[in-house]
Amino acid sequence: MAMLPLSITLQACCWACGTTESSRLTATTHYRDRNKTTLGLVKLDAERKLVFGGSVQSLTQSLPRGCHSRVQATSGVSIEPMEQKFPTGTEETDKVSTYLFRTENGDLVNVFVRNNTVNYSVYVEVSSLQLSSSADRLVLSWGMYRADSSSLMPSDFIETPFIKTSSGSFTLELEFEAKQTPFYLSFIVKSLADANLSGLEIRSHRKTNFCVPVGFGRGYPTPLGLSFSSDGSINFAIFSRNAESVVLCLYDDPTAQKPALELDLDPYVNRSGDIWHASFESAWTFVSYGYRFKGTLLRNTNSFDEGDILLDPYAKVIDESIPNNKGTGSKLVGRLCEEPVFDWDGDVRPHLPIEKLMVYRLNLTRFTEHKSSKLPTNVAGTFSGLTEKLDHFKDLGVNAILLEPIFPFDEEKGPYFPCHFFSPMNCFGPSGGPIATINSMKEMVKEFHANGIEVLLEVVFTHTAAGEVLQGIDTSSYYHASTAKDLEARNSLNCNHPIVQQMVLDSFRYWVTEFHVDGFCFINASSLLHGVNGEYQSRPPLVEAIAFDPLLTKTKFIADCWDPHEMVPKETRFPHWKRWAEVNARFCNDVRNFLRGEGLLSDLATRLCGNGDIFSDGRGPAFSFNFISRNSGLPLVDLVSFSGSELASQLSWNCGEEGPTSKTAVLERRLKQIRNFLFILYLSLGVPVLNMGDECGQSSGGSPAYSDRKSFDWKAMETGFATQTTQFIAYLSSFRRRRSDLLQKKHYFKEENIDWYGSDQSLPRWEDPLCKFLAMRLKADQDEVENQLTNEYADLRGDLFVAFSAAEQSETVILPPPPEGMAWSRLVDTALPFPGFFSIDGEPIIEQMEGLFSYAMKSHSCALFEARRL
Repeated sequence: MAMLPLSITLQACCWACGTTESSRLTATTHYRDRNKTTLGLVKLDAERKLVFGGSVQSLTQSLPRGCHSRVQATSGVSIEPMEQKFPTGTEETDKVSTYLFRTENGDLVNVFVRNNTVNYSVYVEVSSLQLSSSADRLVLSWGMYRADSSSLMPSDFIETPFIKTSSGSFTLELEFEAKQTPFYLSFIVKSLADANLSGLEIRSHRKTNFCVPVGFGRGYPTPLGLSFSSDGSINFAIFSRNAESVVLCLYDDPTAQKPALELDLDPYVNRSGDIWHASFESAWTFVSYGYRFKGTLLRNTNSFDEGDILLDPYAKVIDESIPNNKGTGSKLVGRLCEEPVFDWDGDVRPHLPIEKLMVYRLNLTRFTEHKSSKLPTNVAGTFSGLTEKLDHFKDLGVNAILLEPIFPFDEEKGPYFPCHFFSPMNCFGPSGGPIATINSMKEMVKEFHANGIEVLLEVVFTHTAAGEVLQGIDTSSYYHASTAKDLEARNSLNCNHPIVQQMVLDSFRYWVTEFHVDGFCFINASSLLHGVNGEYQSRPPLVEAIAFDPLLTKTKFIADCWDPHEMVPKETRFPHWKRWAEVNARFCNDVRNFLRGEGLLSDLATRLCGNGDIFSDGRGPAFSFNFISRNSGLPLVDLVSFSGSELASQLSWNCGEEGPTSKTAVLERRLKQIRNFLFILYLSLGVPVLNMGDECGQSSGGSPAYSDRKSFDWKAMETGFATQTTQFIAYLSSFRRRRSDLLQKKHYFKEENIDWYGSDQSLPRWEDPLCKFLAMRLKADQDEVENQLTNEYADLRGDLFVAFSAAEQSETVILPPPPEGMAWSRLVDTALPFPGFFSIDGEPIIEQMEGLFSYAMKSHSCALFEARRL
């Protein structure tokens, strides 16, 4: 066979790898003679004409400026080619991908890409091609690209001839070194005649070049995000309906500003519907990834720059060390690794009935970051730090903790402005690394479960931080459109759009299955009721989907209509399907009003008995999450210390003097009011929610702003106030458990099991704003007592008599006659000094005369009595 030794040098097309080292890529075209087994190889010179009349031009001309890597290629053609089909009996190490295209004329183009570890073979077969009588040759005009499919022009392509087989089809094979992948092979087919070397160009049915991935696969549209197969292959999948182009960016150095490799995903091969996808056999040397999006509709968004590299919304392990394109802080990118394996062996989820919950709300960082926590610096403010303080929750008697948002967030605006939904923020881990953070959170959850404490998370899915979150991926799908201007300005997520709904559900399932989280409190939940254009929906799809999701059946969901933008709760009628509980702002307001002497008795009674005006629609009192103070607004100690005109919305009362004071009378009144708040919180039907710092008198200096909340000062736990308050909370928690028959009810009281009293046992004047005293008798349901009774509490399940006074003067309380064979014992009087103001054993009430029991209550106080056997 005659051989023509020629050589060509190809520049790598758009391979933005950030390095100046040369790389070698060999491209060889093989043809076999019918009667020979050896391969013929013809080397072509870039400066000569092809022996078949075509021309080869340097690919250097097609390169974009700034390309740093070189790719060397050699192409050969045998003079005596033979008919050859792509091998079907490949070795086990060979992997074949097939692609079928239709030309604009309806002909078929089959492409097979085989990987045998050492190199890649691309076999192209054109069948049923209708050529003109003057056309006597068919050539493949091909080139390669990575980052930008538009960088190659037809004049820059290499032309390689096809072989016509006996069946009438045309075939050829190209071979590339495996170490130089991945890239796209872009080609067209040319029909040549002797008189016209330019020939007829045949393209795909979309009138575009044919495009085949080499060194990576088309991938799969599900699951979204990064997924790993058992053979070690990796699949990338991301949603974007309006992107015209999606570039997969891979980093081999987490500190690099630019990616090492960029692949412009082909919209025909690597897109299914609105999902862009690709797959790799391994991660090679790459350690992290992101995406760049291009498109006319995307460019119309104000907060989006096509140069931005964005985080995969479904990334489970994220790095924060990539410098931001704008030079402001760090950029989030996904890490190319599987999620760490964790040993959940022995973990038993408490699955507490919702009516049994007693919750403690806290900020993860602020809870242990203060030096007074005496924790190592790498533990303070982390999940591990929270585990170290487990005994604090046990001492208080709480059985659930509610964590403020732990998702990655905008550090300037705070945790209620998230950037991501599938991983904890790395700063919550002991080393600041994502793997350590994930493992430490799981260890924390497992330890809390072992102690019977559930872990609930506050989550924000109604809006995101501004900037590079989901805005550049597909703003019109993820966010509310311009028809709802007020929502658009807040980066409000379109939660009832199918793709956002799927993302939220996937996130919940992930946290429940991978982190064993027990429940979620949905911040700004009223926004879930907005439709695509901001309209109100009575049956919002997302809320309903969550209620009926089979994987979330045992997960608790709480709607909190507090708005992080305006820092106020928004009352709304929330649809629930008997699954959604609610954070009850009305409870907070009505109790505050009563204790400052401005509320109605009817409002207080409604809150004490389970908020029937809200939850009697098929749910019950246990679906009310009651609170007195929360992480915004005034903390408990400030509610009784500040009441300036600027704090009118807080419904607070300073007890006689604004701010800090040394007056004994004012201090005693404040102490009584704090006890009263806690007393009502724990003796009301519903779930009591205690806020971090209230047990030790943590103050914000009278500021209701969330940003003015301070870190938990553990030295304050050593004060006399903290000692008596924490002991009182522990007592109330214990009493609530002991009298679960009356205080942890799933259903409302029967009418015959509750009596109401005003002053002197008269009927309460419910709507008289001048009345400041209310008492109630809760009668033990004997059937329920018998079902729950234990020997330990056999004599401690009598009726309860509870009295509340917001009056300025003392009140003589006439107690009703106790059940036969029982007598009243005083358990709590918030006006008495510590330690006598609460008692486990109780103080018997002396009967003044037959059937008459009275008790003198001081102003601004509450009292609890229990009927016990004589």
